[in-house]
Amino acid sequence: MTTEHGPGKRGAMRDDAAKEALRGELRAGRSPRADESREAEPSGEDQPETDRAPGTTLTGGTPPGMGADDVELRNELARHLGISVYPAERDAVLRTLRGNNAPDRLVDLAARLPAGHTFGNVQDIMRALGLGTEQRRT
Repeated sequence: MTTEHGPGKRGAMRDDAAKEALRGELRAGRSPRADESREAEPSGEDQPETDRAPGTTLTGGTPPGMGADDVELRNELARHLGISVYPAERDAVLRTLRGNNAPDRLVDLAARLPAGHTFGNVQDIMRALGLGTEQRRT
């Protein structure tokens, strides 16, 4: 009798190991295939270009009040800070960024935060830095 653990038949630990192996291949920036004939080929020159929303303009991904750079910065800050840091003051934000090996530009940006102020989330941090924040429609 076999017991299944985790989402697959192999078990959670093996699933995690497989995810790590795949993550490395994706980060390599090159094909993981040794045999080029197995590589997916791009569309030919005579093929039409694909359009995710034919006949329309894609809007989204950038909420009102923010630019694309603001969204990217907010996501990067959130990724390096996590949610367990909140509520946090400037020193806790800096400590967490350094502890999570955040890029120097994020640490330098967080160093500009006002001391003695408590931030409830990444939006509060963005607002305190004078950067674009999401504006809710009423």
